[in-house]
Amino acid sequence: MIVITGAAGFIGSHLAEGLAKQGFLDLVLVDDFSKLEKKGNWSNLVYQELVHRDEFFEWLNSNHKMVQYIFHLGARTNTLEQDEEVLNRLNFEYSKKVWEMCVRFGIPLCYASSAATYGDGSLGFNDDLSTIHQLQPLNPYGWSKHRFDLWAIEQKRKPVQWVGLKFFNVYGNREKHKGRMASVVFHAFHQIALTNELKLFKSYRENILDGEQKRDFIYVKDLVLMMISIMTDRKILGIFNAGTGHARTFNDLSTIIFQAMGLSKKVVYVDMPEGLQNQYQYFTEANMISFFKKKSLIFTPIENGVLEYVEMLQKENSSSTL
Repeated sequence: MIVITGAAGFIGSHLAEGLAKQGFLDLVLVDDFSKLEKKGNWSNLVYQELVHRDEFFEWLNSNHKMVQYIFHLGARTNTLEQDEEVLNRLNFEYSKKVWEMCVRFGIPLCYASSAATYGDGSLGFNDDLSTIHQLQPLNPYGWSKHRFDLWAIEQKRKPVQWVGLKFFNVYGNREKHKGRMASVVFHAFHQIALTNELKLFKSYRENILDGEQKRDFIYVKDLVLMMISIMTDRKILGIFNAGTGHARTFNDLSTIIFQAMGLSKKVVYVDMPEGLQNQYQYFTEANMISFFKKKSLIFTPIENGVLEYVEMLQKENSSSTL
């Protein structure tokens, strides 16, 4: 059995689908399946069993001999979450228990970290651990992920395979339930479809023009292939970036989205909310050297990935208006 926590979510449901396509059908999906807005993500997936996240550890105690691998993707992913008790419980303590049970039962583990751990990026985006203790995340969510990374590397007893992946800006379908936390592509598409224009944040740095802020955007299908490649190569150990290694500006992204929608580009630059200004990352770009030493992967060009995703969104829009 392969276990996926957070399986009703955006990335987790794609991972389950990707595994099934490669013949891994004995899947155990772990999440809170009572949320109706996520039902479309998992209801058509192939799986052996559904397990509520609150019952997972009891289930694992009874079924660990049948478990071959655990992907731990479940977390509170809202970067604006200010309740540190919730983040500590769901992102730190829950992850610690997953780790400890993987150690006890000899189960390999791949877990989700985040590029939010890099903070403002002033120390770069290298995953070689040489600067990990110096990183200063910009929000409680980033700290919750960073704390677990630090805890993990300090453990004397580790799972037979352990890999943490620092997800950068992931985009693709099945993210509607994420609301404000959905990708820029998702929000840009719906904004353009409604108003024929796109609003982007102004820059508050003299050396960066409006819309020239950069992000490392990775298509969810590529991320899935990356995770499966890790599962099938137990020699990969440690914490790695999960991005493309090539940052693109929001202006570039807006051009691609307008072209995919067959519309003329119209961008309006607006003020950034004050509460966001101190937490805003102007540049993210995954240094992928460490991972590429282990695996050679070719990522989908953003032009292709966004076009495919926009076509899906257009179909959803058409069906919802019928």
